[in-house]
Amino acid sequence: MGCLFAIFAGVFPRFALFIIWLVRPKFVDAAFDTWIWPLLGLIFFPFATLLYVIFYTPGVGLVGWEWFWVGFAALLDLAHWLSSSYAGARRRSATRDH
Repeated sequence: MGCLFAIFAGVFPRFALFIIWLVRPKFVDAAFDTWIWPLLGLIFFPFATLLYVIFYTPGVGLVGWEWFWVGFAALLDLAHWLSSSYAGARRRSATRDH
């Protein structure tokens, strides 16, 4: 059950951002100048990119607490990357010892 939760947690922000990009492409176009930044965000920082698109106000951008939440989401994305890297290193080290 824990693995299923981890898979869902890793896939959800990517899926949600992809759906927003398909259904409301103007949201993503308003937040970014080119298609490369949301694509890189979809791959590397999906939760932060999702919150950036949701909070972005055309003509204003992000203000106040909106930046806090995007930054917090970026920290969560980094934590996900670091924990995956650490788990992979532990797995490789465990197989080498046997």
